[in-house]
Amino acid sequence: MLDAARIVFAEKGYLTAKIADIASAAGRSTGSFYNYYDSKQQLLEALLGEFAAQVLDETRRNLTPDPGVNVELAVRAYWSSYRDYLPEMIGAFQLSMTDPQFAQWWRHRRSEGIRAVLAVFRSAEATGVQIGLDKHLFASAIVSMLESFCWTWFVTGGDEDVERDEESAIMTLTEIWRRGLISPTTIGPAEIDAAPPNP
Repeated sequence: MLDAARIVFAEKGYLTAKIADIASAAGRSTGSFYNYYDSKQQLLEALLGEFAAQVLDETRRNLTPDPGVNVELAVRAYWSSYRDYLPEMIGAFQLSMTDPQFAQWWRHRRSEGIRAVLAVFRSAEATGVQIGLDKHLFASAIVSMLESFCWTWFVTGGDEDVERDEESAIMTLTEIWRRGLISPTTIGPAEIDAAPPNP
C-alpha cells in the first residue's frame, strides 16, 4: 500500500488521490485498504515517517569527527530525501494548512528534525565549538530554512533571477549552517539596536 500510495500521490497529488486509486495501484480491493490503515491521512503519516527515517539514516551512516563535514552530510541527506518524497511533502504542507490535528502531528514530526540538528550541535561542542546562540531556536531556524528552501526549489520552481544549480544550492545551505555554528555572533540585541547604520 505504501509503494502504491507513493505512485498515486506522484501522479494525482495527495488531496485528489482516492483510497480506491491507491488500492487499485496495489492490486487490491478498496476494502482491503482498511486492513492496513484507517485513512489516507494515516498512510501519509507513515510515508512521512519513512522520509524522516531516511534523512536520519543517511546522516548517521556517514558521520565523521568533523562537525563541518557532518553539517554538509545532513544538508545533503535532507535535500535528497525531500526530492524523493516530494509528493508526500506537498501533501503534508497542504494538509497542515487545513487540518489542525495534522498540523499538530506535523509539528511533532518537525521536533524530531530539531533534535537531530541539536545532536550536530552537541558533536560540535565536543570539539570545543562555542555556539553562542539559543540552541533550540537555532535548530528550529535551520529546520525551517531547509524546509522553506526545498519547497521553493522543488515545488515553486525557484526564485526569479536565481540560477538553478543544485550543487551550489546545497553548498549555500551548508555554508549558512556552518557559519552560524562555527562563527556565531557575540553581539547581543541591545548592542545591535545601538550600532550605527552601515554607510
